[in-house]
This record gives sequence, structure tokens and C-alpha cells, in this order.
Amino acid sequence: MSSTVAEFTGVSKSYPIYRSPAARLKELLTFNRLSFHDDFWALRDISFDIHRGETFCVIGENGSGKSTLLQLLAGILAPTSGTAAVRGRVAALLELGSGFNPEFTGRDNVYLNAAILGLTHKQIDERYAAIEAFAEIGDFINQPVKTYSSGMTVRLAFSVAIHVDPEILLVDEALAVGDIYFRQRCMRKVHELRKRGVTIVFVSHSMGDVKAIGDRTLWLDKGHIRDIGPTDVVVARYLAAMSEKDSSYLEHKTSATRPELSHGGPPEVITRIPNVDHRHGDGRAQVIGIGVFDEFGNPQHILAPDSKIVVRISVHAREPITSPNVGFMLRNHMGIDFAGTNTLREGIELPPMEPGDTYTVDFHLEIPTVYPANFSFSPAIADGNLIHYKMCDWIDNAITLQMGHGDGPIYGYLHLPCKVEVNARLNPSPEPATTRI
Repeated sequence: MSSTVAEFTGVSKSYPIYRSPAARLKELLTFNRLSFHDDFWALRDISFDIHRGETFCVIGENGSGKSTLLQLLAGILAPTSGTAAVRGRVAALLELGSGFNPEFTGRDNVYLNAAILGLTHKQIDERYAAIEAFAEIGDFINQPVKTYSSGMTVRLAFSVAIHVDPEILLVDEALAVGDIYFRQRCMRKVHELRKRGVTIVFVSHSMGDVKAIGDRTLWLDKGHIRDIGPTDVVVARYLAAMSEKDSSYLEHKTSATRPELSHGGPPEVITRIPNVDHRHGDGRAQVIGIGVFDEFGNPQHILAPDSKIVVRISVHAREPITSPNVGFMLRNHMGIDFAGTNTLREGIELPPMEPGDTYTVDFHLEIPTVYPANFSFSPAIADGNLIHYKMCDWIDNAITLQMGHGDGPIYGYLHLPCKVEVNARLNPSPEPATTRI
């Protein structure tokens, strides 16, 4: 049995772009002998393979060609040029509700989709109870899909996809519309399928999920392969590029629209959250912004070793918060919690918050000499003490910065402050007293 389940060789995919309906009609009337359209190339000369049993992730900005790539893998589209060979039963969770007939009930769509994927009626009967139980949409299973919310639709679609014994499971960003409870169940199921040897192709903007499950990652950029390789390496390069792009955008925006910021420092209330991988909490208070600045108030996009920074977090109360506690977690490029703190940990007790109150907290940090990688800040606000509390709002990886290079190599994770002495005596004892007779 071949170890390769998908093989793309020189694959390109274009879409015709017509300037007007009349142009499309002209082309039809000439039986396509004359062209009245422009070609938009969603993918250009893509070559890669996917190995049996691996989790292959695809990342990139919106419009980079990720969805087109998945549709080619699913057999929904044919390449304009090149060859795309896929071996095995493919179950796809792509665009929200794709493959579902909105007029049919959820039950009817289960049987229809499972039959399309090759299951017999008897096999579907045997698995229907498990599909219904995993979806957890209750009596809506007997209602038309057009009455479903987006979350209910993706619940049912994912449940069907994982119960048809797929050899290849394609998962698009449609999973992101689910609530945090269902997303966690889905990710656990993905891990189970990995252990069973199912090949998974996963497209996501959540770098935390990608790093958690990806064996290899493909980075698409404007229809071209920018990078492919081990997930940690590719994700680190991708985040560094996005951070650099965001830095350039902010510098341009600041100089063009708000030149006073370069003189007046950062705003007292931060209202920008650059990224949200996951968010959870009871919502009684929310993090409304986070920024990282140097000690003079200039926005930072690269962390310099042995430097001082200020992490500014703004929070807003929707309901009374008796004991607000604001803090953050610093994570490294592998998603590991590297360091963290909060106001109570630093001995600061914030006054109670009333609905409508907004607090801004500055954390003054001294950055040690750490190995060069991407580090993200996850801000949070809770209500309670350090032991017993309720999480109001937590945002995973809200802002990511690249750690710059220090003066010398880093052995391990960080360089400890160190003084070197040669042939020095430690805590020399005093000379013994002499007694005169």
C-alpha cells in the first residue's frame, strides 16, 4: 500500500472574471472561441504530497488559496493544469452547510451525505444513533436544515464526517463557528482519529490548534507555496511575517492618520485586539484591548533581549465585578506557557468594578535574554482571588511578537544573568584569631 494518499504536481487553478454579464454572454455566443474575461489564478504551480496517517495543516491569509486547495482535494473542483491525485475515502467539512439540502431535515441529510460517501443504508442505520448523539442538536434533527443556526449546521456536518470511516478527513475553518464546548469535543475527536491512522488535512487561522495537531504545515501566500515543512518551523516563520506586516501597517497608519501618537504616547484605553485564537469566560467583564510598548510609550513589534517593556491591558465591566484580577500569560512558539502574572500576584488589589467601568492596567516587565522565537500574550480578567475565581474573559494569543537576537548564542531557553570569576574563593572565612601569651 502506498504511503502517499494525495499527490499534487504542478497544480494551478484559475477562475474567469467577467467585467459585466454582457461579457459573459458574448463569450458564450462565440462558443468560447473569443475570450472576454480575465483569469484569476487562485493557485499557481502547487506541488506537494500528503503521507498516510499524518496531520497536514494549511495556513495563510484570507484569499491565499486555502479553500480552493481543499476543494481540489475533495474532488469538488478540477485543476486548470497539473495533476491532483487523491487515494481513499474523503470526508470533507468545508464551507458551512455545503452538501446539505436546506429543505431536507437533518435526518434526511445524514442519510444523503453518508450515502454519497459510500455507506449503505444498513451501515447508516447502524451509525445513525452515534451521529445524532455527537451532534447534540436535539429535536432539530427532524427539522429542515434551513431552520438551523450556523453552529447547529456545523455540529451535524462534523458528526457525519467523522462517522463514515474516512481515510482522509478535510476540515476547513467552518469549525470556527462552533461554540467553545463543541470545538473542544471536535479537537478531541481529531486526536482520536489521528491515533487511528486517519489522514487529516486541517485548515485554520488558529496557530494554537495548528501547532497542537500538525505534523507538517503548508503556508500558502497569494496562490503560491511560501513554505512547507515541520509545523513548528513553518508556523514560527508565518507568525514572524504577519508580525512584520502588521508592524509596517501600524507605522504607516500612525504616520498617516494619527501623527500625534508618536509624541503623546499610547492611548490611555487600548481598544485593539490584534488576534483571537480562542476566547472563553462568563462575559461579565471583557478584555477590550492589549498593546506592548517600550518604556517611552512607543509600540513594540519585536522584543529586544535585556529591555524594558510595558504590557497595557484595558478591560470593561458589563456586570458588577467584586474582586477584579487582570493578568496575562506569555506563551512561546510551541504554545507552552512560558511565564505569566496578574494584579493579585503582584500584590495589587483593584477596586470593585461597576457596569460600564473601564480599567487600564500596565505591567512593567524586564525582558531577559531569551532564545529568538515568537512569543504571544494572552490577556484575561477574572473575579475572585488567586485560588477561587471565575473567569470573565480570556483571549488566547491576542498579540504575538518576535524575540530579537541577543549579543551571543542562547543555550536552552534563556540566558541566566551570570558573573564569572576564575579561581575565586566562595565566602572566604575570616582569619582565625591568634592568642598571645
